[in-house]
Amino acid sequence: MITKTIDENSISVIPEDSDDLLNLRRIIKKDDKVVGDTTRVLKQDKDYSRPDKGERIKVRIALTVEKISLDDVLDRLRVGGTIYESNNESISHGSHHSFILKINDGIIILKKKWSPIEKKLLESNNNQIAFVLVAIDTTDCGIARLRGTHLEFMPNIYSGSGGKRYKTNFNIEKFFDQVQQAIFSISKKEDSIIIFGPGETKKRFANFIEKSQKYKIQVVEGIDSGGEDGIYTFTKSQAMQEIMSDSKLARASAIIDEVMFLANKKSNKFTMGFDETFNANQMGAVESLVFSDKAIQDNDEQKIMDFFNDAESKGVKIYSVDASTDIGLRVTGLGGIVSLLRYAIKS
Repeated sequence: MITKTIDENSISVIPEDSDDLLNLRRIIKKDDKVVGDTTRVLKQDKDYSRPDKGERIKVRIALTVEKISLDDVLDRLRVGGTIYESNNESISHGSHHSFILKINDGIIILKKKWSPIEKKLLESNNNQIAFVLVAIDTTDCGIARLRGTHLEFMPNIYSGSGGKRYKTNFNIEKFFDQVQQAIFSISKKEDSIIIFGPGETKKRFANFIEKSQKYKIQVVEGIDSGGEDGIYTFTKSQAMQEIMSDSKLARASAIIDEVMFLANKKSNKFTMGFDETFNANQMGAVESLVFSDKAIQDNDEQKIMDFFNDAESKGVKIYSVDASTDIGLRVTGLGGIVSLLRYAIKS
């Protein structure tokens, strides 16, 4: 999340991914003030204009928040309320409006007092390292950018070769150049590039791209698939947890593996499902938790947000995952939320 403190009550924010939108859902509360740019349809007063025809114009408005909710679960944030100020005199104060906040949309949030948890949520994703995953073979290449626990895929790139029988005039460097341009289009200078796939193509491509000297590059052995399948294979591998041990996805994956290990041992040091996890948090027993979209879809949204804030205030480490990864699908299959406990609780 890109943030800028305006004064002790006002902070400008720009969400960079779905985790940031979720954090804003937890931060913005009823009676807060939100300022942002939007569009409104204004009736035309010109001669001969149609009475039912309006003109859509861009305006800046400030509203007092009355309702906030996630649209499409984690992709958009809807902030509704009463307008108390605008830069256009045609917009009546006291009327209602809703901001639809998406990734890279900026707003200003005004609060009477910011709590420590709210400020922590603003900063939680700052300086987060992202990874560009490249699963390459002589025939095709899959590329995805991993930030937090979300994978953003690009379409597969095909080399045009015929596998082992490709013609001798096949120029692999043209293919490498295509892949390099695609990587540059999705990555930022602070990203790390991780290259894997079957055979020696990954090493040849790593040597090719290192000429640019723009990025930190790492080649991984043991992933024998290229394309999109190779990306999914890597995110489920032990190599991912070792190489990206500090990433949110690796930490979330380790929690789920530990939950499954404890379940097989019939231990009471974990929970599955919202009710179990909620009750354990009431006792201060939760150490870390992972949740998916299902936890929000199947429960009262505000209750879930209050629960997350309460858990975070008790020092619980919280990770959100989605269907872009196998880990997200696993959590959904386990009831949408799992946790590791500091001590065993009798069921």
